[in-house]
Amino acid sequence: MELMVLLNALVTRLLFVLHSLIGVWRVTAVKKEPKYWLLALLNLLLCLETGLTLKFKQGKGYKWFSPAIFLYLICIVPSLWLLEIHHGTQYCANEPGAVQVNVSNQDFNQSRESSHGSEGTDHHIIQTAKVFVNQLSTICETVWTLALHQTFLLLLVVGRWLLPIGVEITRDQLSQLLLMFVGTAADILEFASETLDIEDVRKNYALINAILAVWTWSMLQFPLDLAVQHIGCKPSTSARRIPSLLLCRYSAELWNIGVSLFIQDGPFFIVRSILMGHFRIFNQMLVFFTAKNILVVTLQLYRLAVITLDFRATVLQKSRKGEVCCCPCEPYEAHATGHQENKMKEFVAFPPKEESQAPSEDH
Repeated sequence: MELMVLLNALVTRLLFVLHSLIGVWRVTAVKKEPKYWLLALLNLLLCLETGLTLKFKQGKGYKWFSPAIFLYLICIVPSLWLLEIHHGTQYCANEPGAVQVNVSNQDFNQSRESSHGSEGTDHHIIQTAKVFVNQLSTICETVWTLALHQTFLLLLVVGRWLLPIGVEITRDQLSQLLLMFVGTAADILEFASETLDIEDVRKNYALINAILAVWTWSMLQFPLDLAVQHIGCKPSTSARRIPSLLLCRYSAELWNIGVSLFIQDGPFFIVRSILMGHFRIFNQMLVFFTAKNILVVTLQLYRLAVITLDFRATVLQKSRKGEVCCCPCEPYEAHATGHQENKMKEFVAFPPKEESQAPSEDH
């Protein structure tokens, strides 16, 4: 096992565990009930996955799916749910940052002065850590919740980058996937922050749960790598099974369209339409992002129509020429063409034995 693969696998999962524990700590501090520390037991699943991956995969990734990302979602999402549902009993000043920095600097100076006359450097470090934790606790709940949302989505992208890749995905595909994840994370953060910050939404408990359910549903696309990987055609694929042929040629494009329609932009559009149509909630940003969702869904449907028509034209063209092909996929066509060219070269260079021996049999 390579040292860098092992290091990346362990460091990434350690970051996931630490961030999850911070979320559990915030839930415990907000709810003021120690029983919520039981949520930290979910990290045992991530520890188990780490051991199995190091043993059976030598730290490398899996095909089409990342168990580490999926288990990280399981660990952190319940904490974010509880924080969003609790939301908001602590008052936030207009400029809390500057006040907190001044207070924290004063407390740090006091702890430093007290440590000089007592137990030295070790006591100073402990006192400084205590003051720092106490100051973090004074930050209002809404700021903490938003910060956890932001770091959560950033850590998903960075963690997917740091996780060792498997043999099925190339670095070029990984870079494309990460760029998709950055845009996706920004849209998801905007959806959660803009809708849940509306005052009328906060008064409706069922509506909060519905928005969080859609938000959780949209997060399920992160453990999957289908957006950049083609399934590919098997040699046994029948030319008459048109849906299978379409899927094997445009698997990545169809996955992106499906994610947009059924996991991200489609559900986001439905939620925002309900807010405006049924609950009569209107603001400038809500209207803008609803229009953006409509535009994206329309373009995805247009893309699907273009792909279907292109595939149909390709199949009809091959059938008119009388070509028999197991699947009109470009990689397999290129492979078959190269194989046929090699056969022709061999045929020209080395004629068949039957033809070369035919004159001798006549004599």
